[in-house]
Amino acid sequence: MIIFGFTIWQILGVLSIVLLFLFWSSRNSIWGGMTGGGLIGIIAALFKHGSFDWYYAAKFAITGVMIGLLFDLWSFIINKIRP
Repeated sequence: MIIFGFTIWQILGVLSIVLLFLFWSSRNSIWGGMTGGGLIGIIAALFKHGSFDWYYAAKFAITGVMIGLLFDLWSFIINKIRP
């Protein structure tokens, strides 16, 4: 899908970089998601048919950051709901 000349992965990649800079000072689920997604992506890219593809590994890292963001937001919402 192309939005204003950018693919969805380029938009999510920029958003992921911004999130990593915003949450730079603390260890949280966003950094954990990026680490886990990056490692899984590198392993998956090694076993992908053909040659090693960094773009394929980056997709996993971006997905990990987005999943980490969901968990971070979920934690924030749960803490606001609880007295």
